Amino acid sequence: MLVVSKSRVITTLTICFLGLLFAFPSLVDQATYDKLPHFLQHTVNLGLELRGGSHIQLEVDLESVKKERQESIIDEARKQLRKQNIKYSRINVQSKDGESLIYISLKDSKDASDVKKILNKIEKELDITTNGSEVTAVISQKFMDEFSKRIVGESIEVIRHRIDETGTKEPTILRQGTDRIVLQLPGVEDPAEVKRLLGKTAILTFHGVDENMETIPAKEGQKVHLPSKPGVVYLPEEKGNGIVYYVPIKKQVSLTGKSLVDAQVSMDGRTGLPAVSIKFDSIDGTRKIAELSAKYLHKQFAMVLDGKVLSAPVFQAVLNDGNAQITGNFTMEEATELALLLRAGSLPAPLNVVEERNVGPSLGTDSINAGKNATLCAFLFVASFMIASYGIFGFFSVIAIFMNITLLFACLTLLGATLTLPGIAGIALTIGTAVDANVLIYERIREEVRLGIKAAMAISQGYKMAMMTIIDSNLTTLIGSIVLYEFGSGPIRGFAVTLALGTMISLFTTFSLTKSIIAFYIRKKKGQDIIV
Repeated sequence: MLVVSKSRVITTLTICFLGLLFAFPSLVDQATYDKLPHFLQHTVNLGLELRGGSHIQLEVDLESVKKERQESIIDEARKQLRKQNIKYSRINVQSKDGESLIYISLKDSKDASDVKKILNKIEKELDITTNGSEVTAVISQKFMDEFSKRIVGESIEVIRHRIDETGTKEPTILRQGTDRIVLQLPGVEDPAEVKRLLGKTAILTFHGVDENMETIPAKEGQKVHLPSKPGVVYLPEEKGNGIVYYVPIKKQVSLTGKSLVDAQVSMDGRTGLPAVSIKFDSIDGTRKIAELSAKYLHKQFAMVLDGKVLSAPVFQAVLNDGNAQITGNFTMEEATELALLLRAGSLPAPLNVVEERNVGPSLGTDSINAGKNATLCAFLFVASFMIASYGIFGFFSVIAIFMNITLLFACLTLLGATLTLPGIAGIALTIGTAVDANVLIYERIREEVRLGIKAAMAISQGYKMAMMTIIDSNLTTLIGSIVLYEFGSGPIRGFAVTLALGTMISLFTTFSLTKSIIAFYIRKKKGQDIIV
């Protein structure tokens, strides 16, 4: 005898009711949606091809990162050569046969072996060759391949953080080739603001100021002759009065923005202008800023962002708690943007926009309509087949299919998942596979009836005997969707999500919803013939 406990029936009905409740907002117009309670104001996120939006392809400037690394090696090599009293006539980056290399010309060829050891100590991944008094070093290709892969991966994570901070829902960010990143922004028709944010590397560094050289003021746009000194570079500081101050900054980076753990907009207590309060990590950053503030106490110390001096204040006290404040002639908008960029982290390399195109909402509307028609046709064809083949039991399966789709939309809404065009294909496929379990059960019931077993017992046996087959078939589908999600990206993941959710929901509707309906039907038809 087919028996379903009251607790299971109540649980099943509750889940179905909640599914209808949370799927409802995705089916109503905007006016009705605005009237709904706040907890119901969530809908399925639509992907780029459904909602329209922007497609941006970015190129990671790996060459600039390589040059920066070479300059860092040269600065350290220059320091070690002076320390060991090794004389040289030239040390710079040169281009030979289209390849960038570090070149050192020594005054005594006997020092070549010592220079080689120094370079190996600074950077192990260097291919070093010596020719008399000339030493050349190239960063190995193996290291550059691994380094490039890491840089692009870090760029993707920073981009994802920045885009999420701007409020864009469910962006698709993909690696393409060795140095390209594809960014898709559903619902963003004018991505100029996003491009502006992504175009900034937001690399914050802290440097000492060379007190033996003077700061040079100049009018904006005026050409200025700047003195040169090894290890020192003049960088501009804008103070908003039409005058640019060129500050002599020590090239050596004393501290980087990577030690930052937070950045928030605050107010400068002295001027009342917007500022940015920053907090360094409790381990390395706090210790370093304390040491630097003690070292440069009553001396200038510059904060540099993207090659410009934000501020070059004088340390008035030792910063022992890891907290500091960046001040300047910020507007509230500039301070907010700076805090956002610092929180998101530094891009490890500059980004260049190489392609940009918009997907119009009309294309999205056409795709949605096509998806609706395909899903509706799938539903009608499957429903017709089930009712024609299994009568009233087929009708019960149609109810299960309807609830399957409803619960699927409710889950997508609650999970904040994005529905893509392949996702709609996954829904259409789910409709077909949802009745697969019912077909197995009904055919098993027919076999039991043909053996002379009464209908009620045959139904119970049908569910029992078909259970393992159904679980096996759905489990393989679920494994396939997990693999697609793990190794796929973008639309493929959308398809995998809808397929996995549909598979799990179909198990619920088969063994809880349909079974409860059939049990209720049997009790009502007690003593009467039941045809499956």
